Amino acid sequence: MYTKLAVASLLAGSALPATAQDAQLPARLAMTTYDVGSSGYAQAVALGKAISDGYGVSLRVLPATSDVARLLPIRQGRVDFALIGSEAYNAFEGTEAFAEPEMGPQNIALLAGANSSNCFTLALQGDTVVSTAADLRGKRVGWVVSSPALQANVAAFLAFGGLTWDDVKKVEVASFGASWDAFLNGQVDAITSLTTTTFATQAAASPVGLSWLDLPEADTAGWDRLREEKPQFSPRKATVGPGLSEDHPVECAGFPYPVIVTYADKDEDVVYNATKALQEQFDAYADAESGLRGFAGDLQDFEWVVPYHPGAVRYWKEAGLWSDEAEAHNQALIARHDILSAAWDAIPEDARSEEWPAAREKALAEAGN
Repeated sequence: MYTKLAVASLLAGSALPATAQDAQLPARLAMTTYDVGSSGYAQAVALGKAISDGYGVSLRVLPATSDVARLLPIRQGRVDFALIGSEAYNAFEGTEAFAEPEMGPQNIALLAGANSSNCFTLALQGDTVVSTAADLRGKRVGWVVSSPALQANVAAFLAFGGLTWDDVKKVEVASFGASWDAFLNGQVDAITSLTTTTFATQAAASPVGLSWLDLPEADTAGWDRLREEKPQFSPRKATVGPGLSEDHPVECAGFPYPVIVTYADKDEDVVYNATKALQEQFDAYADAESGLRGFAGDLQDFEWVVPYHPGAVRYWKEAGLWSDEAEAHNQALIARHDILSAAWDAIPEDARSEEWPAAREKALAEAGN
């Protein structure tokens, strides 16, 4: 949930005033993100330009096609940050792609997240007759081979309608960008997407056409099933994206997207200054891509499913936005990571594939999580 201050300011979306001294950044920074052409890539480029122009530093944006590939370079010390989405939750929890024996729960932490008027749902071919999620039965649905997080998005939207992947025709695509190629070529009926991706704008203007799957908040049973698959999602009305407006929203699934993460052992001063730079340069990037306004300080969700980095916490405290509730929530998440990490380390590597799911559930249950 949002902090009380963020709720009060949710429609404002304004940058915080700069503090006495400008952010002090290293001469070179690097950030991984999604495929070229995705909204995440466009957002990362806009942030990189604003920070590079504002401080005379080089911030390289490195596209990567898989969930693990966006985080592994940070763990290896080759990259500073990642601009990502729901795989942040999977990485922290050690689920999906991060349940592989060489991965496990990742000790990642947030700098900031964007809470915008967009959201995730299924993009539908313009002539596809789908009024509810249950109508997806038998339809051709894109399966992004390189991204278990995107696969799980679709599983969640199908679950909303009481369906599974077995109830649809799975069409394998190599990447998020490739899923839109298949969409434009008429090879799929539905793919998972953010409403503000540039691909969606192209599809809406093409002969194919575009509509969005509605996930009504009033369908509480559907939302219970959806959140069994994707706990990080919550109901949201999107007003930004092709065909959407204040008068014509779509009810869909929201969470902070994108989020900027690093590992918890990243230098605290670097993270503090990078978080500060995001606010100092807000006006320089906020209008470059519709989702970027969600990085405003008064829109932060300090009680999401991944903890904030100590350097980021220091900045948010100085900004007057960090509350006692946020601190308690953050400490609970840090303790949760310790529980998950201990359970992972207790399993021999050659047994993790088989034993980890049950061990994870048992460890969390015994800790009251």
